[in-house]
Amino acid sequence: GLGDVYKRQVGAWAGESLQHIKVVQAFTREDMVNEQFGQAAEGAFDVALKRIRQRAALIAMVMMLVMGAVAGMLFVGGSDVIAGELSAGDLAAFVFYAIMVAGSLAAVTEVYGEVQRAAGAAERIRELLATEADIQSPKQASSIISNVEKPSNENNNQALIEFDDMTYAYPSRPDTNALTRLNLAVQAGESIALVGPSGAGKSTLFDLLLRFRDPKSGAINIGGYDIKTMDLQELRNVYALVPQQPILFSANVFDNISFGKPDASKEEVIAAAKAAYAHEFIEQLPEGYQSFLGEQGVKLSGGQKQRLAIARAILRDPKILLLDEATSALDAQSEHLVQQALDVLMKGRTTLIIAHRLSTVSHVCLLYTSPSPRDRQKS
Repeated sequence: GLGDVYKRQVGAWAGESLQHIKVVQAFTREDMVNEQFGQAAEGAFDVALKRIRQRAALIAMVMMLVMGAVAGMLFVGGSDVIAGELSAGDLAAFVFYAIMVAGSLAAVTEVYGEVQRAAGAAERIRELLATEADIQSPKQASSIISNVEKPSNENNNQALIEFDDMTYAYPSRPDTNALTRLNLAVQAGESIALVGPSGAGKSTLFDLLLRFRDPKSGAINIGGYDIKTMDLQELRNVYALVPQQPILFSANVFDNISFGKPDASKEEVIAAAKAAYAHEFIEQLPEGYQSFLGEQGVKLSGGQKQRLAIARAILRDPKILLLDEATSALDAQSEHLVQQALDVLMKGRTTLIIAHRLSTVSHVCLLYTSPSPRDRQKS
């Protein structure tokens, strides 16, 4: 209902304003945010007030009916008692039972109202639960673990990752291809950098590899199998992703790193942090690895958050590493340290790197992607 809409607006304004409080203060928009929050809160209050008035009117009407009925019973029953047709005890018992029945009916009405509200909420939840994802694991899935563990170089030099005449268009723009007839073969242990301007489709390639999206035509093969024939969890277990904007959870340092491998021991987590050159600053936090990072890691700098994301990827020990401008948030010293950690991590591992600066990927093969469909060819 309208009240729920206002409640969501109030919650959204409060949550976003507090989460991005630095932006609000930097642009001196505190008054505007307060006003918008106040308008949403007033809207919710007005709707709640209207609902309470309607409920109060209904209760008043029911009470008048009940009291009128009791008064009517007492008048008729009192007349019978005076006439000697009914004893006073029978009248008292009858009125008592009538009030009990009326109270019970009122309670049932209250319960029925709550049941109706719950039924409405449950209906919306059922709709969400019944929604099926467009991309799902096939019923008969191919196993790719052996092909990824032991790249089939003996088998006609089969590439580990292969884009076969693949074309992709975003659902919102089906007539405009984001990637057109891309052919690319990546051998096991090879490092490939994807270089190009914003909008060239670099991050889209990662989404396609992880099968967050499916190509419009053509195929993507891992270990010789089309990824559409693979179990989604098995496919995604092969990768580790280090995004450009590091994603951290509202938990402590240990939980954030061990997200890459939940059953990892404390020693393994510390080793991963050391490899990502994060151990030193973690030790300086008030509670070390048990330090709570706040919402989205708000208590850390951009470089520190990125190093935690890299530690998470190191702990996962993936077969294929996906780096989305993994050093963009780092200062020169941190970038040098993390680049060393990434070099160790990339050894003997198939790696795809999205880069905006050629200096960060000067040691790997390049694939240039262009926003113009006719130019999207392997260089």
